[in-house]
Amino acid sequence: MLGETLEEFYSGLLGVEEPWGVEEIVRNSTTREVHARIVYDESEQPECPTCGKRGPIHDRKARRWRHLDSCNHKTIIEAEIPRVKCPDHGVLQIKVLWAEKNSRFTLELERHVCQWLRSASISEVGFMFDLSWDEVAGIQERAVRRGLSRRKKVQPKNIGVDETSFQKRHEYVTVILAKDETTVLDVLQDRKAETLSAWFGTQEVADLKALQSISMDMWDPYIKAARESFENWESLVAFDRYHVAQHLNKAVDKVRAQENRELANAGGPSELSGTKFDWLRTSTRTDNRTGNRPAFMLLSRSNLRTARAWRIKEAATLLWGFSYLGVAEKRWKELLSWISRSKLEPMIKAGRMIRKYFWGILNAIRLKVSNAMLESVNSGIQRIKRMACGFRNRERFRMAILFHFGGLDMGF
Repeated sequence: MLGETLEEFYSGLLGVEEPWGVEEIVRNSTTREVHARIVYDESEQPECPTCGKRGPIHDRKARRWRHLDSCNHKTIIEAEIPRVKCPDHGVLQIKVLWAEKNSRFTLELERHVCQWLRSASISEVGFMFDLSWDEVAGIQERAVRRGLSRRKKVQPKNIGVDETSFQKRHEYVTVILAKDETTVLDVLQDRKAETLSAWFGTQEVADLKALQSISMDMWDPYIKAARESFENWESLVAFDRYHVAQHLNKAVDKVRAQENRELANAGGPSELSGTKFDWLRTSTRTDNRTGNRPAFMLLSRSNLRTARAWRIKEAATLLWGFSYLGVAEKRWKELLSWISRSKLEPMIKAGRMIRKYFWGILNAIRLKVSNAMLESVNSGIQRIKRMACGFRNRERFRMAILFHFGGLDMGF
């Protein structure tokens, strides 16, 4: 605006409002920095940040905040923040409009950082804004905690519980998803029964009284936690079809690997060479992908042990969509009988596992639930982990997951 002073211009740029005002602007061409000094109008008594009552200024504390760059110069806000003497709460530092408590960055800068974090890694955002990895992660953490403080309690009907890898050496965290809202409710530090059981008993983010299903892997600690936490756990727990298929796939692959070695040791060419992923790929009656692979189709109809294992696995994929539970139970028992007569040890072992947890498979069919949504979230979580080149501790990993998948209102 014509005739506007530099201080007035920066007051508008920084969003400074009364009783605050920009007193001085200093530019350092050597360091390419702009320092905006902001002062408090002492003619107005400040408010207590706890109760809102006004009181006299006790003293002041000098603070600095990094703001968005202006004219390719790093912008720094400087101010002496008054501490108010409240008759009820003692001496407290007043709130400022442009930054969150204990942050060294303005809310405007943090808002832009969080926008970029939606699609870029912490390192990339740090490079873009000239911030360290820890500074960007701290901004993300403050945004998540702000969102968690605003989160309203939900009443999910269906939740999913699954593990996701945190680091190598079998380090895992547990992700809990409200499937109806498609949001991650929480991330637990491990996959132990006592951890999940404690969460069920003490968490405040969800009212679980209306819960109709808990879909999970056939992981005994998770089952134990549900058993300890819900009287009707046997009707709630449903085992995810994805994990059942995963166990059968592993069994098929073991059969293939063993048979491939035997054929190679016999001296002739192995028919199974290079076919590993053909056997692991799922094809249904409505999926014609296998029809485009004539060589594999011939193999799948042969009397190879791998082909017989594959046909069992494929038959299992067709047993999840029954409308009548009695029919589903009958067909699954027929499949389990087929597995027990197959003379294929890896498949027989997988069949024993299915028999052990058969009740939860029937629950999944009856309730028509799966962890497919949670598996999709897990894929996104692993993508975030790769972008960040790993996380050094579980809490930072938890914050990143909640930032992207927690459905939080972070105030931006």
